[in-house]
Amino acid sequence: MTRTSQGPVAVLGLGAMGAGLARRLLDQGIPVRVWNRTAERTAPLAEAGAHVAAHPAEAVEGTTAALCAVADGEALGTVLRGPDGVLSEGPYPGILLCASTVAPEEVVQIAGEVPAVLDMGMLGNRDHARGGELRLFVGGTEEAFAAARPLLETLGKEVVHLGALGSGMRMKLLLNLLMGIEVQALAEAAELADACGLERELVLKTIAGSGFASPVMAFKSRRLAADRFNEPDFRLRLMAKDLMLATKQAAAAGLSLPLATAAAETHARATEQGLGDQDCAAVTRALRPKPGTDT
Repeated sequence: MTRTSQGPVAVLGLGAMGAGLARRLLDQGIPVRVWNRTAERTAPLAEAGAHVAAHPAEAVEGTTAALCAVADGEALGTVLRGPDGVLSEGPYPGILLCASTVAPEEVVQIAGEVPAVLDMGMLGNRDHARGGELRLFVGGTEEAFAAARPLLETLGKEVVHLGALGSGMRMKLLLNLLMGIEVQALAEAAELADACGLERELVLKTIAGSGFASPVMAFKSRRLAADRFNEPDFRLRLMAKDLMLATKQAAAAGLSLPLATAAAETHARATEQGLGDQDCAAVTRALRPKPGTDT
């Protein structure tokens, strides 16, 4: 694997994935400059040697690449164009890697403001991010991809250039669409088991060990069996956002995707019920009858 010898890398957004990416870079001896909207998340990385910036513009000073790993398009816009944003003092001269899951069109718009942009769909969790075990699906020009490849290969065990800018986001939305549907299907099976008087934990264990289960279903079955959704691997509100983005992509392409539409509606309802900051497997609670009703 070729490792980057370039200068500091900025990591903007220190959620589960952003913090994992920053740790990976630090572990590989690469100088890292970090920023996060809530400063308390920067403390562990500061102890590990990262420079903590007061705002995004400071974070990208002197860097050759900046990784944006914020929650959504609105947050990405603020990081780039807001007061003290990355672009507040002019174009960013390094490579901007958008690891935030946003509408592909939003990434394409950035290309008019930044000379080198890549969108990076990440497959994996926080542990994969920290260990360099992610699978990365990247969109952007050949020139930008070639320049960023040493950095990308430091972060992921598999790096795939899909084509034009926006391709990475489209792949990520497809993958999250599958995960959202699979986890909801597992949750529906568990709720039906309860309603029929079957032992929930046994049913989930049986499903997880069967040929019907995907790896993500086997993984999430443990949360569903324990009915424990705090300390999320992937927040439900982010899944709701990604399912909505996927259905919008389908509509723009003239496609009707009934499963995606149903899953998006269920996740939106779960978010409205206050489950948004729990793990996405908490969608199971939106399927349960309301107290005092028969439905």
